[in-house]
Amino acid sequence: MRPVSYSRVADVGTAIGTVTADPESTFLAGGTTQIDLLRIYVEQPARLVDINDLPLNGIEELPDGGLRLGGLARMSDVAAHPAVRERYPVVSEALLLGASPQLRNMATVAGNLMQRVRCSYFRDTEAPCNKRAPGTGCGALDGVNRGHAVLGTSDRCIATHPSDLAVALVALDAVVRTEGPAGPRSIPIDDFFLLPDRTPEREHPLTHGELVTSIDLPALPVAARSRYVKIRDRESYEFALVAVAAAMSVVAGRIAEIRLALGGVATKPWRARAAEQVLDGAPATADSYLRAAEVELEPAVSHGMNEFKIELARRTIVRALTELAEREAAA
Repeated sequence: MRPVSYSRVADVGTAIGTVTADPESTFLAGGTTQIDLLRIYVEQPARLVDINDLPLNGIEELPDGGLRLGGLARMSDVAAHPAVRERYPVVSEALLLGASPQLRNMATVAGNLMQRVRCSYFRDTEAPCNKRAPGTGCGALDGVNRGHAVLGTSDRCIATHPSDLAVALVALDAVVRTEGPAGPRSIPIDDFFLLPDRTPEREHPLTHGELVTSIDLPALPVAARSRYVKIRDRESYEFALVAVAAAMSVVAGRIAEIRLALGGVATKPWRARAAEQVLDGAPATADSYLRAAEVELEPAVSHGMNEFKIELARRTIVRALTELAEREAAA
């Protein structure tokens, strides 16, 4: 194993300065994915800078009625927080479905957004992978691709983004706040994840040494009427084949507000804007939900083994919206 040095820091400025000064260093938070990648030589940093002592684990009210999640807040703490459960149930549900209890107690919300893809070709250092080794090709294109993406793909990469939390945050238009060598930034969540066009190795717009300090959830009344539906091979801890984050309000039988995002089917958490346009003002019926799903998935491209995901995504969208409408009618 390659030697790795380790240090702990106690303030944000020192953390950023330490990592920025060494191009082979990286931040270490919960480590639930990062340590795995280090063990199998997919990532080989020369230095780990432990940031767990930084004061970034709080959950705070914002003046406009939103909520700020500290970057180091643990998944389990956010999922159980009363304000999250009441005002943003889709976030709580996505967190609870996103990992085992042991992992949720260690993993941070910022680390969850930063986790790398679960593609077996990415994790096999002998296999071609443009994301791990740019220019070597994508083994999944003609290989084992049952779990891979059908939306947002390119001829360089078809790996799905693994985060459940990110799908919920994209549906809600959350904002990622960072600190880095150039100062603070606010990044709309949909811009925080990059498509694998010409540079599939870049998954985020962050610079070296830039640290996610918090995630802001906007004041959004419709978010209280939201849910997260996750379809997977087994009900115990497993990654999504298809997931739907949805928030919807219905007035006089018609959809007054709709927010929809998909997971498990795209190379980034996928905001279903085409479906939202179809649903805005439409009758809250299964026919409307199906028509919206078909429009959203029209550009989907399968690669053989993952073709089933297109039909599964259609059905999951209809199920999520139907259950949301029934829940609101019963309220």
